[in-house]
Amino acid sequence: MPDDIREVPDEKYWNTFESMWTNLLSYRYLGRRHGSLDKGVEGPETMVLRHDMRNAAGGIMAAPLCIAAPESGGMGDDLFVPNPVSASMQVLDDARDVRAIEIRREVIKIGRRMGFSRSDIVDADNPARLIARSEGIGVSLADTPPGHVPVDNPPIDVIDSPNLPPLHRVFGASRRPDGQWTLPQLSKELASPDAALHLGPQHVVLEAAATELAAALAGTDRVQVEDWHVMFVARAKVGPFRVEGSCGTGRDKSRIGVRLSMVDEGNGGRIVTTGQAVFRSDGTGV
Repeated sequence: MPDDIREVPDEKYWNTFESMWTNLLSYRYLGRRHGSLDKGVEGPETMVLRHDMRNAAGGIMAAPLCIAAPESGGMGDDLFVPNPVSASMQVLDDARDVRAIEIRREVIKIGRRMGFSRSDIVDADNPARLIARSEGIGVSLADTPPGHVPVDNPPIDVIDSPNLPPLHRVFGASRRPDGQWTLPQLSKELASPDAALHLGPQHVVLEAAATELAAALAGTDRVQVEDWHVMFVARAKVGPFRVEGSCGTGRDKSRIGVRLSMVDEGNGGRIVTTGQAVFRSDGTGV
């Protein structure tokens, strides 16, 4: 199992953090660049969009946006050991023709142990074009010692192609014969520095399950997420992690609501994360 950085002596903290940060799959595989954490990055936070970040209709998925803008209340890894509490994303533009996004973050408030943040996600080539808005709450599990410097953490070189594997496969998620989606036991590639499942793979597997449920009810895979909300109820520490869900519609049959729960099978089967989403069923964009 991964080590918990909170148990590392101060003099070894930042070397340990560098090892954990460069092992973590979420940001490196998707290519998000962050100036205060990644060495050699200047300017705004950005991420190039690829085919594997889009749904069957060509629209943007929620999970890549949530990884690009990980709302932890402004609790940055340079000052805190952060833990997300909730994250929401409203998709206003399906970004079919958008090459890259820019994240414009606003820290609303940071208290003693809790922070509140929100972000605008815009077209990096046309910042007046708003793609999505997010907000979230995070808590600090501990303060960090002094001495932080940005980490040399170049993104994994992924050549964009329609034949890229889906994100859920890259993160190890799969669907069991009984139809339930799972992530494997916790590993260094999937773990945050506090030795719990990182928010990245959680968003990825939850969206895979939610999209499948919505598509089954709609009778088409051309579904576009419009609203995405996740609550991180408890630290996901062991695994495997199983996702359960249900969906339904109101009077407007073109919109489908999905409800999800993720349980840690290796830790007494307790619920660690919940999610809710709204999809459009026509796939023509928002």
